[in-house]
Amino acid sequence: MSSFDWKNLVDPLFYIHFDINGIKVGLYIVLFIVFAETGLFAGFFLPGDSLLFLAGIYNRELIENVLVLESDFINVFVLSTVVGIAGILGNIIGYWFGAKSGYYLYNKEDSFWFKKKYLIQSKDFFERHGGRAIIFARFLPIFRTFAPIVAGIVSMEKKKFMFFNVVSSFLWSFALIFAGHYLYGFLLENYQIDLKNHIEMIIIGLVIITLSPVIIKFAKKSPTSDE
Repeated sequence: MSSFDWKNLVDPLFYIHFDINGIKVGLYIVLFIVFAETGLFAGFFLPGDSLLFLAGIYNRELIENVLVLESDFINVFVLSTVVGIAGILGNIIGYWFGAKSGYYLYNKEDSFWFKKKYLIQSKDFFERHGGRAIIFARFLPIFRTFAPIVAGIVSMEKKKFMFFNVVSSFLWSFALIFAGHYLYGFLLENYQIDLKNHIEMIIIGLVIITLSPVIIKFAKKSPTSDE
């Protein structure tokens, strides 16, 4: 592994290509990041959408370090499934944490790992959208970290939470990983455009797409007058 740079923390390829003494462990790192970003409040800064999209592009590299699959479709399907499971488990931990100690967070001081404003914004978002917030939040950075915690805080029915948890996790993982894999193949075959040569643009584009609804929403809520 090359020398560490703090910028690597927000670089999806750093995790995908991660190795320890020559042993590729990218798949395990990806699964841990999905778990952390969807269940641990400290994971809100980690790359999520861009990581899964690029995982779809580099799916064979990730999976073949664990098992060899001949079928391209099954390869992507297996990757999407294990990522979805990691997301489900992450949300379960987040829900449990919120149910057990969520109110403590409202009195916790801000730090690098925790920002109370994100918790408050997520609670407002959750109260307005109910169970659907679990699905919506899965596709929104920051919100997907705090949504399960807030669900635990407000004592959302466990069966209802698990339903939305499973649906949202598989929808998120399958949509982004399959999109990354097949869009890569389509552009390469039909237009000779190799997305691997445009990784930075992909990351920037996904960040803009996923964050724009959040920015617009809170921009509308900002007071424009003293009314």
